[in-house]
Amino acid sequence: MTAGFMNVPLTLDVVAFVGVFWLAVIVAIVLSAGESSRMGSPKALLEIEGQTFIERIISALRQTRAGKIVVVLGHHVAEIGERISHLPVKVVVNKDYKKGQLSSLQAAIRNLDAGEVDGILVHLVDHPFLSSNLVDKMIEQFYASGKKIIVPVHRGKRGHPVLFARSLFPELLDAPAEQGAKAVVRAHQNETLEIESAEMGVAIDIDTPKEYEEFVGRKGNVKG
Repeated sequence: MTAGFMNVPLTLDVVAFVGVFWLAVIVAIVLSAGESSRMGSPKALLEIEGQTFIERIISALRQTRAGKIVVVLGHHVAEIGERISHLPVKVVVNKDYKKGQLSSLQAAIRNLDAGEVDGILVHLVDHPFLSSNLVDKMIEQFYASGKKIIVPVHRGKRGHPVLFARSLFPELLDAPAEQGAKAVVRAHQNETLEIESAEMGVAIDIDTPKEYEEFVGRKGNVKG
């Protein structure tokens, strides 16, 4: 897809005019296949404001202009899969989840029809504070800028989600397991656009009970 439509810059207003075509081109991928060993229980099923992490993330993505949502499961596939079975998402099971996070991203990419996708928005299940507005801004800037990678930044720190252009799929599939997708980002610094965000959730990664208590609280409510 080009950066314009009939010589008009491809902004959200133009995309809204194009209609359904927009909804088919950006796929949101939620990685939730890990063992959650440091947490001691599935991070996807931790609660926050009456929802599990995975449900909250999916709910936020459903309010964006991403056309499809893919959830990658692995270690806790039965528990998490049952919890999201009623939601309009595609579940991909990564049998090689022990090989690391990159293997889950690769499993998702292999299950895409690349010819119908302009890019993927990759998010992690242990980052529950996802902003729908930020996602839409990232998608808009992806088309407007022509950059291959879009990364949100909060107070100088990069975070998630990260948007990758379709042209990078081969590199993501060939990336070294020990470096993951970061290797692809490092190789394309000049083709990466950083978007400054006031959302502190961009950089909040909840991996341990201590971090859960710090950022969410014992009752599952967001701390201000």
